[in-house]
Amino acid sequence: MQNKKAFYVIILAITLLLGYFLGLNMNSGGANNYSNQASFRDYDKIREVLDYVKHRYVDTIDHKKMTQSVIKNFLKDLDPHSVYVPKDEFLSSLENMQGAFDGIGIVFSILNDTILVVNAINGGPSEKLGLMSGDKIIMVDDSLVAGVGVTDNDVMKMLRGTRGTIVKVSIKRFGESKLIDFNITRDKIPIYSVDAHYMINSNVGYIKISRFSRETFNEFKKALYALKQEGMQHLVLDLMNNSGGYLGVAVQIVDEFLGGDKMIVYTEGVQQQKREYRATEKGGFENGDLVVLVDEGAASASEILAGAIQDWDRGSIVGRRTFGKGLVQEQYVFNDSSALRLTVARYYTPLGRCIQKPYDNGRNAYYQEYYNRFLSGEVYSKDSIKLNDSIRFVTPGGKVVYGGGGIVPDYFVSIDTTGSTSLYRELRRKRLIDKFSYNYVSKHRKNLLDKYANAIDFSESISESTVILRSFKKYLIQEKVNFKTLDWQKSKDWISGSINAKIAQQCWGANAFFEVFNKTNPAYVKALDILNVSVSKN
Repeated sequence: MQNKKAFYVIILAITLLLGYFLGLNMNSGGANNYSNQASFRDYDKIREVLDYVKHRYVDTIDHKKMTQSVIKNFLKDLDPHSVYVPKDEFLSSLENMQGAFDGIGIVFSILNDTILVVNAINGGPSEKLGLMSGDKIIMVDDSLVAGVGVTDNDVMKMLRGTRGTIVKVSIKRFGESKLIDFNITRDKIPIYSVDAHYMINSNVGYIKISRFSRETFNEFKKALYALKQEGMQHLVLDLMNNSGGYLGVAVQIVDEFLGGDKMIVYTEGVQQQKREYRATEKGGFENGDLVVLVDEGAASASEILAGAIQDWDRGSIVGRRTFGKGLVQEQYVFNDSSALRLTVARYYTPLGRCIQKPYDNGRNAYYQEYYNRFLSGEVYSKDSIKLNDSIRFVTPGGKVVYGGGGIVPDYFVSIDTTGSTSLYRELRRKRLIDKFSYNYVSKHRKNLLDKYANAIDFSESISESTVILRSFKKYLIQEKVNFKTLDWQKSKDWISGSINAKIAQQCWGANAFFEVFNKTNPAYVKALDILNVSVSKN
């Protein structure tokens, strides 16, 4: 009886979905009524097939699997961003977009079958109790978790939980002979989307946004205010590899840069009337030079922001052509916590550019276009970007911009491949840079903190970098990594920069990682060149 009920619930759900998507209206007259009746006959046929399968199929039907299959196959003939999201995936994405979860507040990594604390989140319960980067979690609630094949999901299930509950964690810390026990009360832990903010020099600030979640605007405002208090007059806003998020949050941030009643973005669809989003009250950074960093990983809300800044000549866009996602999704959540994300409109920049790239050739071709940029040479040369002159626009300042697939930057910066060797790829694949950096900090943290006032002082010490690289080469020998001298020479700067950034993060925090890492980021260096700021590359 229960299976039969579930089956007819499936049929009802599919009927409702089809009715919704097809826009059926049996009260219409004439040709429309005939068309709608034909549409009803079409999806009645689907209902009949399902019913026939139910009563005649040779084997038992997995109703849950069949439901998901029918919905997924139905949606795949629409655009690439209309999708069905299973429960686990939806809950995980919801957590990221809401910007918080309940847990103990650490960023962890599993290395050598051991849970390693990368860092304790500022203000979280672990940080307040004194957990440190480099600590190795050996026991959780008296159960051994080291050397037993624990996975990321296992760790999250053990350490996350209802706010106010307690979990016992036993850690091994370098220099300590015995395990150290912590009874940690779980609490609300923020998932930050503003990864870093710092002053590059006395008047230029930097803010890195990794996604547009519910709390991003508040985080951005705090970072902007803090930098202005330190004397910021010009800003580098880093949106590289920011895949997007809430449209409304992007609009709020753009509003901080634009004055008057300027258009920020508008959306429109066959079933959705044109909706405009405009600048409102005076923003927090309407004056001063602005440089926005983008690349092929910047999408959706990132493109809204970059497009508005470019269309109004408010700042310079630096990097490579953005992904090209200009579709707006609404989300419908089912009773079982799975969800439907349905594209309901396209968004357009202030000049009327639709930056959604074509998807006429199907989903595989749509996502393959990202990789084709590497094959075609687009990420290496601006001349390889295919511009459609029929969708050409001119900004108020006379700058020519294009629609038809992503935001083309004002200043193109080629992707850097100078250090990409088989050696460097092996180090990344085996996470040897991470392992070495965590071990190095465990042994030398006090010395590094006593010797250097901040991450910049540390990263600019050639002698320190030399010592660290020498230690790393010995480490590679211990790990039986065979490499050619030529590969080492080509990748040495990348290796050194990666190690130094990891060490800086553990000693001086998240800002420190980007302060060090960005010195070898070509787009960042170009931004500073535009702003007439010199940067040390040691």
